[in-house]
Amino acid sequence: MPHWTAHLHDEEATQALGAALARVLKPGLTIYLHGELGAGKTSLTRALLHAAGYQGRVKSPTYTLLEPYVIQLAGQPIELMHFDLYRMNHPDEFIEAGFRDFFSADRICVVEWPERAENLLPNADLDIFISVAAQGRGVELRANSIQGASCLEQFHFSPNL
Repeated sequence: MPHWTAHLHDEEATQALGAALARVLKPGLTIYLHGELGAGKTSLTRALLHAAGYQGRVKSPTYTLLEPYVIQLAGQPIELMHFDLYRMNHPDEFIEAGFRDFFSADRICVVEWPERAENLLPNADLDIFISVAAQGRGVELRANSIQGASCLEQFHFSPNL
């Protein structure tokens, strides 16, 4: 499966990455975001949402665990569900909250801290790994499915622009 890596020098590069990802979103896509606290997972999601046409404030779902948004893809509204599972105490909370029902062919799900739900989550189409580097961030995108591979094949981004 294809993968992509880069070094993001600043916050503008992270925002540009979010915009590039917004251009390859497809309904049914599941994206996992991996990285330590403060690595930029929510910042990347915020940039992606704004680039996909969401006009409002993008809140971190750290305390609510889930924030739903409506974005535009090819002129059609689609729900993007932004999960942050950091505060889950046990994987069963994912099932008890009914979160599994949000993963469907007509929504996009972006999940921060997916390891907190252990094996209860659907498989990711794309894994995004973000790490804090000496200056900026390291980022890796990994496709895990045909849909994820299709996204990466259409993905165009240069962190030095």
